[in-house]
Amino acid sequence: MTVNDRSRPDELVVYGTGWCPDVRRSRALLDAARIPYVYVDVDEDQAAADLIRGLQQGQRRIPTLVWPDGKFLVEPTDRCVTPSSGGASPA
Repeated sequence: MTVNDRSRPDELVVYGTGWCPDVRRSRALLDAARIPYVYVDVDEDQAAADLIRGLQQGQRRIPTLVWPDGKFLVEPTDRCVTPSSGGASPA
């Protein structure tokens, strides 16, 4: 499934919450790899929460990473996020 109606079509978007340790870990990995992204807190943005529920057939699992081409990962492992492991871009 792809996302075509995002407001930031040229950037990786990380959807999450401030309280989730998995979101904090994914963001730290992206920061360490110097991969630019936009962070959206789904607790503060209902449209973003609705978007990820649409991607996940009604569920709201985080982090959800959405790439500019519309591909996305839900609750990615560290390996999926780390570029040196071939991550930071879904296949």
